[in-house]
Amino acid sequence: MPMLAELVEVVIGVDTHKDTHTAAVVTANTGAVLAQATVTADPAGYDGLLELAAQHAGIRAWALEGSGGYGAED
Repeated sequence: MPMLAELVEVVIGVDTHKDTHTAAVVTANTGAVLAQATVTADPAGYDGLLELAAQHAGIRAWALEGSGGYGAED
């Protein structure tokens, strides 16, 4: 089974909370932080996360904490 770093170039990790979500974009092979952002937990904030991801080309993976709770939009 291959390692994630062998499959993608960038990982976008998101720490979800009730009012905000904080994201970090890291290189998959080194873990170097390329960018960070905190957005509101609403449609405008979700658009901000997509804009952040669009700034980093290549094959991406998303890692969302709490996808069954605050990370799950109603």
